[in-house]
This record gives sequence, structure tokens and C-alpha cells, in this order.
Amino acid sequence: MCGILGIFGSSLNEADLRRKLIESSMKLRHRGPDWSGYTVITNGNAIGHERLAIIDPESGAQPLVSPDGNILVSANGEIYNYKELYANLESQYTPVTGSDCEVVIPLYQQVGIEKFPSMLRGMFSFIIYDKKDNSFYAVRDHVGITPLYIGYGADGSIWISSELKALCSDCA
Repeated sequence: MCGILGIFGSSLNEADLRRKLIESSMKLRHRGPDWSGYTVITNGNAIGHERLAIIDPESGAQPLVSPDGNILVSANGEIYNYKELYANLESQYTPVTGSDCEVVIPLYQQVGIEKFPSMLRGMFSFIIYDKKDNSFYAVRDHVGITPLYIGYGADGSIWISSELKALCSDCA
């Protein structure tokens, strides 16, 4: 169980956005006491992750980043069929980590957001940010085992989190 948080389209400057990301993400620390990762991206976007290290405790730090640096993923849960998914990719992908959730990156790139979530088996929720077109996506497992909440900031920003408490002070 990890804590994930995304803030998209914020009007805050980079320093204030980072401060707000860390402050809100810390409310999720009990979900992932092993590692905290924070990334502020251009255009008022930021992703945070509070990690509970189960698979690949040494190198599975998040947010996960594609080799070209354009795709960022913050994930919670487990993808049970990740080895099978890697084996069936059209183009080979060499994972940087041993995290089961890293498979989201090549699936997004090769299959697309419309199709790949239905290929996943497990209990998961994740946020994907694509720098190329400044787009973001929130995905949750088919049954909704892992929680995912969406809120809207006063500045029109969109917030996504694995717990409501990370959204309460800044979202309507």
C-alpha cells in the first residue's frame, strides 16, 4: 500500500508547488514509510509518492520515469501479470527497476491509454503524466480495490490522491 498524489494545472510557482506537494504527500506517509519521491514538472504539474517497498526495495523508487524522461508514473498496488506483459511487448523494454509497476511505461507507450489498462491483472491505481503533450491519466483496477480520489483546487488545478486527507485542505 503506497500513497500517490498528483497535482495538475496549478497556478503556483515551482517552489510553492513543491512545498504544497510535499506538505500534502506527507499526509500519506503512513501508506508508504520506506521512501518519499517528489517531482515538480513544468506547467504547474507535480507528482508525489510515498512508498511501501514490497517488490524491489532497493531500486523501485517512484515516481517511475521512462528512459527518455517523458513519462512519469506514480503507482500503488501490484500488477500480478507484469512478467507476461513484458514478454508480450512489441518492442523490447529493459526495466530500470524491479518494480512490477514499471511495466505501465512501455504499455502506455506501445499500446496506448485506451487499451492497456484492461490488460493488467492485480490491485492497483496509478497516475501517468506525459510531458510530450502535457496530459495526465488516473487509472484504477477494475474492481476498485485500491482507492483513488479526485479534487479540484481553487485555482482550477486537478488533484488526484490515494487518500482523501491529502486533498481536504486544498480542494473543493
